[in-house]
Amino acid sequence: MSPELRTGLAGTVGLAVLATAGRVAVPIAVQQGIDHGLRAPGGPDLGVVTTVAGVAAAALVLTMISAYLMNVRLYTVSETALASIRTRTFRHIHDLSMLHQQSERRGSLVSRVTGDVDQMSQFLQYGGVTLLVSVGQVTVTTVVMALYSWQLTLVVYAAFAPVVFVIRHFQRRLTVAYGVVRGHVGTMLAAISESVVGAGVIRAYGVRRRTEARLDAAIEANRSAQFTALRTSVTGFTAGEWASGVATAAVVVVGVLLGVDGQLSVGRLTAFLFLVTLFVQPVQIATEVLNEAQNALAGWRRVLDVLDQQPDVADPGDVGRDLPPGPIDVRFSHVHFAYPQGPEVLTDVDLAIPAQTRVAVVGETGSGKTTFAKLLTRLMDPTRGAVLLSGVPLTDVRFASLRRRVVMVPQDGFLFDATVAANVRFARPEATDEDLYLAFTELGLADWVDGLPEGLATPVGERGEALSVGERQLVALARAYLADPDLLVLDEATSAVDPATEVRLQRTLDAVTRGRTTIVIAHRLSTSQAADEVIVVDAGRVVQRGPHDDLVRDPGSVYGRLYASWLEQTRAA
Repeated sequence: MSPELRTGLAGTVGLAVLATAGRVAVPIAVQQGIDHGLRAPGGPDLGVVTTVAGVAAAALVLTMISAYLMNVRLYTVSETALASIRTRTFRHIHDLSMLHQQSERRGSLVSRVTGDVDQMSQFLQYGGVTLLVSVGQVTVTTVVMALYSWQLTLVVYAAFAPVVFVIRHFQRRLTVAYGVVRGHVGTMLAAISESVVGAGVIRAYGVRRRTEARLDAAIEANRSAQFTALRTSVTGFTAGEWASGVATAAVVVVGVLLGVDGQLSVGRLTAFLFLVTLFVQPVQIATEVLNEAQNALAGWRRVLDVLDQQPDVADPGDVGRDLPPGPIDVRFSHVHFAYPQGPEVLTDVDLAIPAQTRVAVVGETGSGKTTFAKLLTRLMDPTRGAVLLSGVPLTDVRFASLRRRVVMVPQDGFLFDATVAANVRFARPEATDEDLYLAFTELGLADWVDGLPEGLATPVGERGEALSVGERQLVALARAYLADPDLLVLDEATSAVDPATEVRLQRTLDAVTRGRTTIVIAHRLSTSQAADEVIVVDAGRVVQRGPHDDLVRDPGSVYGRLYASWLEQTRAA
């Protein structure tokens, strides 16, 4: 059991015992009232009946108070514990590498933090209460039954003994069944999420029916898995009902025989029938709770699968190092990289980039440019070799130091569902609106900000979809500029900007990148013209390196062909 869920468990169990102990007060009161009150040797004794009723009422009040405190305690402990588990799981997902996140469907990961934890919450707060009360009630009831008649107690347990084996058999089947259910829930959520996020593409290509068919299949698979699990659960519940009927009938028959033989009084037999009801009720409920428990356990195992996954790109933490102050130089030392079960994307990349230089990395699509950027910012680690910044291996650098000194602007310019100001302020939370406006002004984007409906307070929408692709990149660039990094990595960050905006940004970026090391993953070769040096990547290898003017002189080289193709496209546009 998770440490969070063990917190306060002993106190909660104690309250559960008190809450159930009062329930046997009624059968005991019935027995005492009949045997020593109504059937007293000298005739009915109302004083005994009154005393017994008063004690039973006091016991029931204590039961109510204990049950209330138990519920409050259980809800508080369970929600606190599950909030901690949810937080740990969410943070652990962010600690996992990009490779691991890409190998999992995002909808499935989200369902583990939300749906699976919610399933655990429902069980702990409802099924958990029922289970605690049921265990306590069976225990206390068994003790009192044994005191009244050990023979009838054995009869009751003999009737329910087969149910134990039936439940154990179906428990194993339920474990498998609900594991399948939780998996289908993740698949269904992933399909729904993709259809919502990709609504524009679905409409554009007229694939609504295919998307609906895919969703229908996911929903039907989930329904079928739920039906299989519930059918297994109902079978177990039916066994409990059967045992209940057998136990009650057997107690009546054997109890009457014992009474005729003088071994059991009328009051004890009557009280025992009440006790059988108290015994049977939690056993029947336990078969229902088993259904919820297996569902919750299946979700819990899925959460543990995430927590047990060791990050392959880990923060060295306290044993790590901070990057040395000052400008940052870059060194790739015989770096190789391959995605799992795939060929090498980068092969023996060995190069050094001096500090405070601007370098453009160019190559055809799929040549390894973006992988180069991800390794440089440690979103992934090399398969072999090492990446060093200012002489320090990236695997030794604390994440806090790395993220403060190195900033990457990705291709998609991802924005959060907030305002323009809030998105840019991610780079420096303490920045004022005046600081933000100054940053946009220095980038030459003040007129663009002024043209927005609400200026810096303009909402960008989910994933920034209220802005155009180019506008999203403008905000992302402003965010990176405000962070003031020593190493700036631009992964085709201007690829979706219109030519006029690109020219304006290019002039501004010259000032922005001055004095800091800048690596530009270039899609438009106009970027490489402004770089101090160009690195040409082809099929995962560095095949050329040098200033643009030198490389372009060889029209038969990789760079020469790329540049000629780019010029032709530019003229055609």
